[in-house]
Formats: sequence, structure tokens, C-alpha cells
Amino acid sequence: MGVVSMSLLAAPASAGDDAGALTLPFTVAALTRNVPAGLREALTGSKFAEHVAGMDSQARERAILKEVLAGNLPAFLSKLVPVALSFRQASGKSISATVFVMPEYLAIGSDRDFLRIPMNLYTAVAVASKMGFILPTRKIVNAIYEQSAVHFSPEPMAAGPQMRSTGYYQTHNSKIEEQSRVLGVTPGALISGHKKDVVITRLLAGNPGRIAIYGWHRPNGVPIQPLSTVHGACYADYSHGIRLVSETVVVDGQTKSIYDVLLDPVLSHVLSDEGPIPGLRTLMSPPSGDSPCGHS
Repeated sequence: MGVVSMSLLAAPASAGDDAGALTLPFTVAALTRNVPAGLREALTGSKFAEHVAGMDSQARERAILKEVLAGNLPAFLSKLVPVALSFRQASGKSISATVFVMPEYLAIGSDRDFLRIPMNLYTAVAVASKMGFILPTRKIVNAIYEQSAVHFSPEPMAAGPQMRSTGYYQTHNSKIEEQSRVLGVTPGALISGHKKDVVITRLLAGNPGRIAIYGWHRPNGVPIQPLSTVHGACYADYSHGIRLVSETVVVDGQTKSIYDVLLDPVLSHVLSDEGPIPGLRTLMSPPSGDSPCGHS
């Protein structure tokens, strides 16, 4: 995956831009320049659910990838939100960082009719790499929750094989929408608590072919799902969400690639509570050729 080219970023942002009080050497809007433009005649979330209802999991993953890369996304997902993190070194010196995240989990459809769509690791990586994003770390997920404008209450559903069905995806999405109406959520506001996150972790370096999940915080801030790599990379169920984080990060006022930060033995701690994440570029590179998931 390529690193963001600073020469492509626009003029500096300042207070009043979508980064709030931050002064940045780029506009936050420039970070979404690789997110494809929306389709004029795109399927709504409801229609997409109907379209994939009879597909097996791999056919559905291919359909998800096609729709997302064609730009069938709610427009508000491009309204990136700054999230602040920090780390105090043993010397007492602090490192501060700002990441830029999508306000919601990836979804298919329009602003008014969209389906939050779980994905297996390979689909998520293909989407992220194409758009210039990366998956979050556990520390970033926690920071997003702490700084969210709205916290949802998790709504787990009965476990079983049906967890992976499109019907479960729809039912859970409807439960979230009901909460959203009650909470008065404005599209584009940073929200969390309604799904687990697919994350990056150093655990995957020694355990390839797995997917890592974490989060789904309760109202008391304690996550339902501890960091886990129990499932294979081809696995996805209704409770999973794909929250994307821009490859561009600001560390102590300097613009950097998030890859360089997460591979650095010192700087990585500001974004990761595990320290450096080895093999990160390989993890975030889509597999070449046919999907390793085969047919299911």
C-alpha cells in the first residue's frame, strides 16, 4: 500500500475548518480524495440487502467490494473527524497525535437508506488500501469511543450460524437505526458503541490468516469484546463494523504516515497500546489473485 503523498494535499487548514481548532498543513477533506464519488443510480441499503440475500458469503463479499469501490457509500462517511491521542514516555516527555477517522462504520447506500456492512478481513483491507485508509488499533478504538459525540448501547443478538446471514445484518442495522432516532443522531457526528471493530494488532504477526476484533463498549466504557483473533480472516458476522482511519496522522505537529508511526519503536505507543505492529504493510495489503477464502 502506498503512503499518502504530501504534495497532493491542499492548503493548510485552520480553526473553523473540519478539524476544529487544529492548525494543519492540509485540508482534512483532502484525505478523502481517494474515496470514490457516489453513484447516481446506486442501490440503496435496503435494495442491496435484497440483492445479496440469496448469495453465499463469498459472493456477498464480492458484491460488497464492488459496491463500495464504485462509490456506493453514504456521503457523510467522508466527513472525517479528528481524534486525539497521547503517550507519556518513561522520561516524562509526552507525545501527542491526531488521527482522522470516519464518523461511522462503512455502509452501503445513501445518507437516508444505508446498511452498515460487516466485511471479512480481505474485503476490509482491499477497501482501506484503495481509499488511502487503514484499520484502527485497540487504542484508537478506545479513543474514538471516549471522544464520540454519541454512545449507543450494544444490542447483541442470539448466537449461532445465523449471525453471518444478511438477515441478521439487516435486523441489527434496524436496531441501530431505532436507537439513532431516539438519540437524535446527526449524520456525520462521531458515534460508537453499536458494533465491534475489526482492528490491527501485533498478535496477527505470529498468527496469520486470522481476523482481529475488539470493542462494542457498554455505557460504562467497558468493551463486550476483548481483543480476539479466534476467527479466521474469512469470518464476518452482524456485530462487526469497519471503521477506517486515514493513513495521514499528525504527531507533535508533524504530518506523518501512520505506517511509519506504527512501525516506530517509540512513536508507535501514541497510537498503539501494544507498541510497534510488525508486518503491518503486509497485513494491510490485499491478497493477489483469487480470494483465499474459496467458496462457502
